Amino acid sequence: MMKNIIKIFAYLLLSISLLLFGFSLNFINKWNKQNNQISKQLDEINDLVKIEKVEDNENTVIKDDSSVQKNTSLNNVDFSELKNKNSDVAGWIDVKGTNINYPFVQYTDNNFYLTHSFDKKYNDAGWLFEDYRNDGFNDKNTIIYAHSRLDKTMFGSLKNTLKQEWIDDKENYIIRISTEEENTLWEVFSIYHIPTTDDYLKVKFTSDNEFENYIEMVKNRSIYKFDTDVLADDKILTLSTCYRNNEKLVLHAKLIKTQIK
Repeated sequence: MMKNIIKIFAYLLLSISLLLFGFSLNFINKWNKQNNQISKQLDEINDLVKIEKVEDNENTVIKDDSSVQKNTSLNNVDFSELKNKNSDVAGWIDVKGTNINYPFVQYTDNNFYLTHSFDKKYNDAGWLFEDYRNDGFNDKNTIIYAHSRLDKTMFGSLKNTLKQEWIDDKENYIIRISTEEENTLWEVFSIYHIPTTDDYLKVKFTSDNEFENYIEMVKNRSIYKFDTDVLADDKILTLSTCYRNNEKLVLHAKLIKTQIK
C-alpha cells in the first residue's frame, strides 16, 4: 500500500515538473522571439532615420538662461520615412547615459502600445508612447511611458539613472526630443521609484499654486537633490516605467531650450 502511494506521489511530482518545464520553455521561446522582433524593428528604424545634431539659430528660444546645459546641441529628426511606417509617430527621444534613443508614438488610449510594438503587431515589449491626454508638448506636463525590459530596450535602461556613476556625471542630466514642429532640450530635476500611484500623472493644472505643489512633491521624492529650479511658468517632461514589484520608476525634467523647425 505504502509503495503504491509513493509511486503515485512520484508520478504526480514528475508530471508537475514536466508541466513547469514546458511552461518555462515556452515562456523563454516567446520572450526571445519577441526580443528578436524588437531588435529587427530597431535596426530598420535606425537604417531609415538620420539624427542630425543642430546648434542654436534664430529660431532657438532658451527658457532657462542659468542652466549649465543651455549650450548643448539639439537633435533634429526627419519623420517622413517613420510616418510612412507608423502614422502614430509623435517624436524621437534621446536620454543621455541610457540606451533610450527611439521614436515614440501616441494613440487614442494608453493601452494599445503596452502590448503592440512599432509595427502595430502584438508584442509584450510594447513601445514608447506619449500619454493620450497630451496635446503634443503644449501641456504643463508631457508624459511618456514604456516597459522596463530585461534586455534594456524600451525603458529598460532608465534604471541607469539610479546609479551613482550616472548621477556623478552632470552631462547625463539631458534629454533631447525632436518632433515635426520643434527640437527641444530638457534638464532632469527629479528621479525616484515609488509604490504604484497615479498622483504624478497629471498633465494639466488649474493654477500656478497647484503646479508648484506638484513640483515640490516630486522633487521631495527624488533620490538626488538636483540643482535645478522649476518655476510656475515652466513645462516639464515625465518618463514612467515599471520597477520591481508594484513600483514605478519615474524621471522628471524641465524644458530649457526650444528650436522651432
